[in-house]
Amino acid sequence: MKLWGGRFTSEESELMEDFNSSLSFDKTLYKQDISGSISHVQMLSKCGILSYDEEFLIINGLCEILEQIESGSLLIEGNYEDIHSFVESKLVERLGDTGKKLHTARSRNDQVAVDMRLYAKKKAKEASAEVAVLITVLKELGNNNSGVIMPGYTHMQRAQVVTFKYHLLAYVSMFERDAKRLENAIEIMDESPLGCCALAGTTYDIDRELTAKTLGFKKPVSNFMDGVSDRDYLLELLSAFSIIMMHLSRLCEELILWSTKEFSFIEISDQFATGSSIMPQKKNPDAAELVRGKTGRVYGSLVSLLTTMKALPLAYNKDMQEDKEAFFDAVNTVQSSLKIMSEMMRTLKINKSKMKEAVKLGFLNATEVADYLVLKGMPFRDAHGLVGSIIRYCEEKSRAIEDLKLEELNAFSEYFDEGVYEYIEYEISLEKGIKKEML
Repeated sequence: MKLWGGRFTSEESELMEDFNSSLSFDKTLYKQDISGSISHVQMLSKCGILSYDEEFLIINGLCEILEQIESGSLLIEGNYEDIHSFVESKLVERLGDTGKKLHTARSRNDQVAVDMRLYAKKKAKEASAEVAVLITVLKELGNNNSGVIMPGYTHMQRAQVVTFKYHLLAYVSMFERDAKRLENAIEIMDESPLGCCALAGTTYDIDRELTAKTLGFKKPVSNFMDGVSDRDYLLELLSAFSIIMMHLSRLCEELILWSTKEFSFIEISDQFATGSSIMPQKKNPDAAELVRGKTGRVYGSLVSLLTTMKALPLAYNKDMQEDKEAFFDAVNTVQSSLKIMSEMMRTLKINKSKMKEAVKLGFLNATEVADYLVLKGMPFRDAHGLVGSIIRYCEEKSRAIEDLKLEELNAFSEYFDEGVYEYIEYEISLEKGIKKEML
């Protein structure tokens, strides 16, 4: 059933029908579409535009369609333009002329806008919950390995000693910001476009406040033209999703590096790794690599919708149909990535001895040696240069700074005494000053 065929004298070409149809993907919105329609009908009845009997029949018909879709007895398929025409056609088949009254004082423009807002709001809350789970897992993993020391890196070079817990807490901070971004996006988008109609409202005396309330929005949108043509909320969520994926990808990159034999800091569970079809010894970190790879996919969805929206005049344009596949794919990708990351981190094995060995080999107490000399009265630049000479000596001798004898240190400076060994001990240095936060 076409919802718009009255002014046309010839049939739409089959090629155009196929090109124009969005049912194959916007059927995802069936629950939101029916919820929006029920709210709309309740409002029409309250405003005296539909009778109570008509309200009862239409809502009962819509609930029956929803139940049959969810039970699998009614498949969303056939020659329908979109999910809206599918639902309305099925309703008219059941109710005849009464079903045709469903669309009174409504356009598909505000209908699809409210469907997408309801769906986006629901999915944003789900993603936020998944972020919260990952934050909890990271904190638990850190607490379960409290006191484990490891190298901190800059430029992928060993820099200073940190704890494994503190390293994980850096990602906790990232994901906490991600959660705030999602919460902010939900707060901004929490407005109902239902009642905007095509772009300039309706001559019917409807109650937009009522539909906004029954659908769970805090208020109706303030401008009809903006209400039907705004996709900022999707762009904002796609931006938040992209940043989440970037953070996941950074963590995955570290897991991939740490699981190599060159590092051996961690072991990824067999549940989240795969083998090689030719090399029996291989254990590949495929879950982490897939999350890293899927990051670009979410970036693509954001850029795709930004490009679609960048030159559209007000109000609605058919280009906006392209928002759905990109958003659906992105939200599914983000949610699956968050879930797999939480479970992968939950089962991660930590190689404490390898991490500590890397600390010793990296001269990660060099800064503490310089600080010690400064406390003894040596200017920092002199101390910096002198410790660089000590490092060269240690590299030649294949020894750590803390393994040098006092007479060896005194060959570089008389400022050294027995107190240096306690001062540069890794665990003790972490207890000093601001580094206490790392414990």
